[in-house]
Amino acid sequence: MRTNTNIFCRMALAATAAALALAAAPTAWAQSSATPAPATTQSDADSKLDRSDRKLLQDLAQGNMAEIDAGKMALEKSQNADVKKFAQQMVDEHTKALGEVQALATAKNVTLPDGAGPMAKTKATALKALSGNLFDKEYAKRAGVGDHESTVKLLQKIQKDGKDSDLKALADKMLPTVEHHLDMAKQLAPAKS
Repeated sequence: MRTNTNIFCRMALAATAAALALAAAPTAWAQSSATPAPATTQSDADSKLDRSDRKLLQDLAQGNMAEIDAGKMALEKSQNADVKKFAQQMVDEHTKALGEVQALATAKNVTLPDGAGPMAKTKATALKALSGNLFDKEYAKRAGVGDHESTVKLLQKIQKDGKDSDLKALADKMLPTVEHHLDMAKQLAPAKS
């Protein structure tokens, strides 16, 4: 009996710590424009994009990378068929979107980061500590709703402030898909509450 109580206490403590870590992190998981761009030695002369467009493209790449990582984690950890279906769609569609971002980066001679930003990695670590319904709820809330809200804002910023026509065209192409992901996530999130 005492062993069961100790195990329960440890599990409750771990779940509380993970929930606190998620609550302490800002709402925008990966697509936040506050996510720092990777440190590169690329000069303005090397790239066909100005500094602000280059940063927007790098942020877009990191957002897609974070969605792919979060989706793969949900495929491994979730036992819920709806969550797994959503996660698989996110992996598939964000992998395709990342390919388009990479193609534009190559054409514009822009160096992209190797992975998701530090905030996304911190949040992924906290999410990884969760399991069961709590994992599903936080995945739907953070990677589903929160990240896609941030990505919609990023794409709208690119449409408004971007200078490069190819970058703006990519944002125009991606925005309806990301808005659809957000709608799907909003439907998924209440079911997990």
